[in-house]
Amino acid sequence: MSISKIVEELKADERNAEYTRRGIPPIFQLNKDAKILIIGQAPGRKVEESKIPFDDKSGEKLISWMGIDRKTFYSDKIAILPMDFYYPGKGKTGDLPPRKFIAEEYHHEILDELTDIEMTLLIGKYSMDYYLKGEMKRNLTETVRSYEEYLPKYFPIVHPSPLNFRWQAKNSWFTEEVVPVLAERVAKILG
Repeated sequence: MSISKIVEELKADERNAEYTRRGIPPIFQLNKDAKILIIGQAPGRKVEESKIPFDDKSGEKLISWMGIDRKTFYSDKIAILPMDFYYPGKGKTGDLPPRKFIAEEYHHEILDELTDIEMTLLIGKYSMDYYLKGEMKRNLTETVRSYEEYLPKYFPIVHPSPLNFRWQAKNSWFTEEVVPVLAERVAKILG
């Protein structure tokens, strides 16, 4: 099934009716020639407004970690497939989690179209839980610390959100040891 057909399916899906009614399309970045796939959680409020994936502080940090510029990030070399293609709303302590049916019912069809992916960045707990299933370590920190075990297919990383500053401060090994490897692998794949 083509990506444009999948987009039409998403817009017609009754569970997305409120977004479609408000003129909000599914928010992702897909290109059949992409070499790197980024699977994050869900667009935030700011991204819902701009309709551009990672068009926020998290995106700035992720682009920096990958060692690329904004132009490359938004090029046909990078695909972005969130666990939910719409902003799920605000919860008590932050944004609500991605709605499960999006990944369960739509990711497989989309991934079938992305045949040139050489590495998938799994950003945050939701994507790791889904894609690493029984292969995760006892928590997100240990999974990220063990990133080499998931290569070359997956590269699990913490979410680049400014709200994760405590985790990043407590786990300086991530920026010192993991981020340089990520940037190196991205550079090698993108040539």
